[in-house]
Amino acid sequence: MQSKSKEIYAESYIKYLTEVLGKISSKEISDFIDILIDARSRGSSVYFIGNGGSAATASHFANDILIGTKSTNLPFRAISLCDNQAIITAIANDYGYEYIFSQQLTALLKKNDVVVAISASGNSPNLLQAIDIAKQKEAITVGLVAFDGGKLKKMTDKTIHVPTLKGEYGPSEDAHMMLDHLVSSYLIQYVKD
Repeated sequence: MQSKSKEIYAESYIKYLTEVLGKISSKEISDFIDILIDARSRGSSVYFIGNGGSAATASHFANDILIGTKSTNLPFRAISLCDNQAIITAIANDYGYEYIFSQQLTALLKKNDVVVAISASGNSPNLLQAIDIAKQKEAITVGLVAFDGGKLKKMTDKTIHVPTLKGEYGPSEDAHMMLDHLVSSYLIQYVKD
């Protein structure tokens, strides 16, 4: 009996995730791919940021775009700002956790670079602070969001919205990871052209 209930739960989760994925805008995905290709063509950097599971997605995105595309002549300059614990903890200790990304961007970001903020809620103070800095520095901003999109959806130049119910972190983060693999696999084909 318990085994059957686990099967039913698995089927239900997969069915719901499939429904969520079907509601993501292919136009929003296409716009994001264009932003990445344009950044590559002008030698701009693309910075990925996020917290918790979204930090892992940020790192995975940077890996797949920088290394996975195998583009060495004209590389995608993709960097996750979630990965240097010494820098993150120094900023959190000296300034506060809400500044862990904005302080890095203050030092690194150039005009027309890209900042990709990944967040289910779209309301993380450190991401909002980072987008403020990105706007001041005339960078291009992208939000990968879920739930209702939060403040991030309103602040960024472009968004990819995963329409989930508030608090549904699993399906939201699953979809964001799927977007990483979708976008990266497209870019791998694009680089070969």
